[in-house]
Amino acid sequence: MAVDEGLSEIYRSALNETPGLTERKMMGGVCFLVNGNMLGGAHREKDGAGYFMFRVGKENTAAAEKIGGGEVMKQGGRVMSGLYFVEADDCSDALFEKWKSLALSHVLSLPPK
Repeated sequence: MAVDEGLSEIYRSALNETPGLTERKMMGGVCFLVNGNMLGGAHREKDGAGYFMFRVGKENTAAAEKIGGGEVMKQGGRVMSGLYFVEADDCSDALFEKWKSLALSHVLSLPPK
């Protein structure tokens, strides 16, 4: 995975009014945090595919599946419940907004770090 500044800027711009927003290079890309809790991020694979990642929480799985367009994150063959990848090329502005809103509502429900 690699940092993709173009994808990161899309995420950054969508969150620009969010209080407590910080960013950090991690998980092979750029991750965005709100009050110290990871919201999601953006990265590009070696094959050129770009992805947005959203942390929606396990309790929001049904809502995430209803939005559609995302796949549960898998790392080392292990399912990472509550984390979803959405292909950047297939992610319209409206779809990005739905995923961002769900992830933001989850992260804002967590205690600050």
